[in-house]
Amino acid sequence: MNTMNAVAGRRSSVLGRSFQRILPLASHARGVHVWDEQGKPYLDFCGSAAANFIGHGVEHIADAVREQMSTLEFVHSSLFTTSLAEEYAQELLEFAGPNFHGGSVYFTCGGSESVETAIKLARQFQVETGQKERYKVLSRKQSYHGSTLGALSVSGNQRRRQMYLPMVREFAHASAPYCYRCQFECRDCAARYAAEVERAIESSDGEAAAFIFEPVSGATLGAAVPPAGYVSQVAEICKSNGVLLIADEVMTGMGRTGKRFAVDHWGVAPDILVTAKGLSSGYTPLGAVIASAHVTHAIAEGTGSFIHGFTYNAHPVSLAAGRAVLRYMQDQNLIQAADSSKQNSTAWKLQRSLAQLLDLKNVGDVRGIGLLWGVEFVREKSSKLPFAPELNFGGRVAQAARQRGLLVYPVQGCVDGTSGDHVLIAPPAVIAEQEVADAIQQLRQAVEEAAATDAA
Repeated sequence: MNTMNAVAGRRSSVLGRSFQRILPLASHARGVHVWDEQGKPYLDFCGSAAANFIGHGVEHIADAVREQMSTLEFVHSSLFTTSLAEEYAQELLEFAGPNFHGGSVYFTCGGSESVETAIKLARQFQVETGQKERYKVLSRKQSYHGSTLGALSVSGNQRRRQMYLPMVREFAHASAPYCYRCQFECRDCAARYAAEVERAIESSDGEAAAFIFEPVSGATLGAAVPPAGYVSQVAEICKSNGVLLIADEVMTGMGRTGKRFAVDHWGVAPDILVTAKGLSSGYTPLGAVIASAHVTHAIAEGTGSFIHGFTYNAHPVSLAAGRAVLRYMQDQNLIQAADSSKQNSTAWKLQRSLAQLLDLKNVGDVRGIGLLWGVEFVREKSSKLPFAPELNFGGRVAQAARQRGLLVYPVQGCVDGTSGDHVLIAPPAVIAEQEVADAIQQLRQAVEEAAATDAA
């Protein structure tokens, strides 16, 4: 396969995600579109991996970044804090809701760093409160929490873990609710999935420090929404066992699901909340760990020092972007636009349009909430038989869509970690109704093309 750079005529000097694909060179972006250097537009139907929520090219965000960079580009957090960091942290605590009043925010450069921070924070909390034996961070199968070794240790995405398993500390993984392929055939499944979490805690022999989960499964399971009652039952189980609840809202937070954070759909208040992606809408690298008051106070009133740090945590330029994004999102009522339960909202229209794909013979399921959706492909609908992994059906759909100027996010392994294809749909909240209609038509054609190629 040709691995040469399409422009330079040689292999790229960038160690990218793959040497087997030639990627177009992005030129500029505006609204829901990205253009390559040849002038071809692409409709960003996946929000650049569910990061962009407010749309591309918002000048207000660029202005905030320019102003901050010209005033104070960087100071190390061991030497200074900034009024920007202090004020933005308080705004985020207010945004996160009453459970986090009196808490604190640790800023990072992205989701993986945030998860790494959260699991270390959970461990130190247990030590500070006299529970030194607690160090295990439990999680779920078919989850994804980041690419650092610590984040991989609590992830269940087999494809991304396999290479590094000899280097990873293993903890228990409970099953994740997945309604389309529910292992309990949807009979009392919320309680039965929650019971797996309880058994994992019991099996830890008092060594469980925290349980981390995605309230709505992200890329690995393709926006699988849990059954009613599951999240609240898990929260109660953790609380009664002295285990901190960490909500990984890297993908689902900051309005993506039509609430401030996905846990708000079930009225659950986690001990630690992790967010990134939509936090800056992709304008700068930014993540955050939002800790509740009792977690914060345990360290503040204990040793007084969180034993952790990154050179670029609380970077002023990234914080300027994040603060501007938060205010812009609120001013433009974008969370309301992402509410799929609200009739005639952007997300409501997207939900109805995506459902039209279910008449395709190779679309088995369309699932999701707000502006986060998954479309799962099957070889046979009646049995839910997935395509063979080597066919890379989801990847072929994404390639056919890209040729038509549509960007979706393909993922494999949703069935058992190896087989199962889906694409993730997560457009910016500013997408127009006609743009949704056009995207659905292009995606339909892409699925049909991939199916025709498979049949041939």
